[in-house]
Amino acid sequence: MASNLRQLRDRRDSVATTQKITRAMELIASARVPKAQRVVRAAAPYAHELNRAVSAVAAHSHEDHPLTRGVDNPVRSGMLVITSDRGLAGAYSSNAIKAAEELTATLGDSQEVRTYLCGRKAIQYYEFRDRPAAQTWSGFSDAPTYQNARQIADRLIADFLTPTEEGGLDELHLVYTHFRSMLVQTPRVMRLLPLEVVDAPEDDDSGDGGHEEIFHEYQFEPSASSVLDNLLPLYVANRIHYALLQSAASELASRQRAMKSATDNAEQLIQTLSRQANQARQAAITQEITEIVGGSAALTDSTPEE
Repeated sequence: MASNLRQLRDRRDSVATTQKITRAMELIASARVPKAQRVVRAAAPYAHELNRAVSAVAAHSHEDHPLTRGVDNPVRSGMLVITSDRGLAGAYSSNAIKAAEELTATLGDSQEVRTYLCGRKAIQYYEFRDRPAAQTWSGFSDAPTYQNARQIADRLIADFLTPTEEGGLDELHLVYTHFRSMLVQTPRVMRLLPLEVVDAPEDDDSGDGGHEEIFHEYQFEPSASSVLDNLLPLYVANRIHYALLQSAASELASRQRAMKSATDNAEQLIQTLSRQANQARQAAITQEITEIVGGSAALTDSTPEE
């Protein structure tokens, strides 16, 4: 009985220690989410203006640029998967990986799929299954910078511009998590290359009527092709950067929610263990009293009468 009581108390103390850790992680994530949201909102105007510029050039130059040139029957596609570097973020990484697997199954019926991974969770997932990746990046999932996005974009653009016969790509797809709210983060799949230039980004909620905007007549110096050569890589890097920022905000929100759930579950478990420990203690006291009364009665019965 005493051993059982000790085990219950030790387990309760262990759960209480874990609760302190999950509570601290919840508070840290809660404090970082607003900053991540502000970074996403701050990046939106630049993304919108860059999209307008690329749309203007593409609409008025009629250039057949390699980054906008599609093929009728692609034989090899690339897939960039963005996940987190750390765990304890609920289903954030697993949902992104699930979306990537569905895309792989869809593309794999007709073409080869080459994988590019961003985040240790995706890297570990593919390494455990002995599935090779063309390139991996990690160490910045919760605080990505434009330099990180540019490194990724440079490699992807280089592989896309390489002829298919030499191991290049016909298409490139992006899998990331879109931050909708603190409660909702949705995995998304978009085709990154060849570019489908639009007037406003898919995440633009400014409502400024970008699709109705009338572009003025442009003159390009030194040439429309040179302008596209400079703008389109910036466009690709910006799309990747925006996806990284959206994924970072989603990761933090998912971690905050997961840690809150863990903290609440720990509190319920502590209450259950405390109740069981009290019951065990009361049972031990009752047993001791019973033994004392029984021993006293036995002594009384064994005492000879005078």
